[in-house]
Amino acid sequence: MNLYLKYNLEKTCRVVLQEQLEQLGLDYTIAGSGNIVLGHNTEREVYNMLIDRLNYYGIEIVDDKKGMMVQRTKDAIIEMLNSKDLPVHKISSYLSEKVGANYRSISQAFSEVCCISLESFIIIHKIERAKKLLTNENMSLTEIAYALHYSSVAHLSNQFKKITGLTPTAFHKVIMHKRNYLSSLN
Repeated sequence: MNLYLKYNLEKTCRVVLQEQLEQLGLDYTIAGSGNIVLGHNTEREVYNMLIDRLNYYGIEIVDDKKGMMVQRTKDAIIEMLNSKDLPVHKISSYLSEKVGANYRSISQAFSEVCCISLESFIIIHKIERAKKLLTNENMSLTEIAYALHYSSVAHLSNQFKKITGLTPTAFHKVIMHKRNYLSSLN
């Protein structure tokens, strides 16, 4: 029997983090996605145990400057795209303000650490957001293009097809067909 799963990676990671931190008896606060503040008296031995436990689940503690900048950048992009109101100014200005570094430094560090350009990362995540809006919200393609700050529906459609292999309309039809089929099984 095949089981097909749908899961929320952020929620899963948060649960794993909480379990491991509590098992080690650490005083902590989750300050945001990918950001935990530990109490002041964390012993080095316990910290190393936390590193090992998290590595088991594929979670790494980022402790170098470039890595931290990249993680803050990723968090800012995800936060920006999941916000109801994207920033009105350029994304480069938004990221510079959020990360506290100039855009060129952010972009270079991102490419070096992630082996993907910052622009490609943003496009991929914008398309993921567009897919969610197409499947979960009652928004037109024009509204989605506007919400994600695309210059036109054609621009969104071109990037969508380049990333997914489908036009947004074809993607929506496939999802609706799948939903109808699954609901007819119940």
